[in-house]
Amino acid sequence: MSTIFEKIISGEIPAEILQQDELCLVIRDIDPQSPTHLLVIPKKVIPRIGNAQKEDQATLGHLLLVAAEVAEKEKLEAGYRIVINNGSDGGETVPHLHVHVLGGRPMKWPPG
Repeated sequence: MSTIFEKIISGEIPAEILQQDELCLVIRDIDPQSPTHLLVIPKKVIPRIGNAQKEDQATLGHLLLVAAEVAEKEKLEAGYRIVINNGSDGGETVPHLHVHVLGGRPMKWPPG
């Protein structure tokens, strides 16, 4: 069964794609937890960061660079948070690795 992200990547479900390249795409989260809440989603299905393999290293690095790039485009100069959830206790709700970019307000610590 395909995840919502696989359906967005395939075009089966429409989405406002803010940026896209051969490895990933960026969309706005439909349930934002901050004024700016973006998702950087790899096109390759990696269920979660805990399942990533050595051959995914370049993709993982690319996701972080894209996250920083879109944070700059969104004018998050005051700061932002990058989050990757892993497993249900980690807050994962879609079993397809994705990077959250959260900003537009001060972030608290500890999270959660």
